[in-house]
Amino acid sequence: MTAKRNRTKQTQSLQERLLSSAEKARELARRMPAGKDRELLLRRAKQNEVTSNLTEWLSAPGFRRRGG
Repeated sequence: MTAKRNRTKQTQSLQERLLSSAEKARELARRMPAGKDRELLLRRAKQNEVTSNLTEWLSAPGFRRRGG
C-alpha cells in the first residue's frame, strides 16, 4: 500500500522561514540561563542565518555554476 504524502503550500520563501526560525531561537535563548540548551539554540540560530545567506547567494542572478 502506498502512503499519501502530506503536502503543504509554503507562503514564505525559504530565506524568510530560516530567518524567522533564527529569530525565534535567539529569543528563546535570551530567556534561558547559560548552559548547553542555550548554546544549542544559539548554534541553530547561527546555522539558519548562514543557510539563509548561502541560499540567497546561490539564487542570485549573477551566480554561475561550474560545469562538471
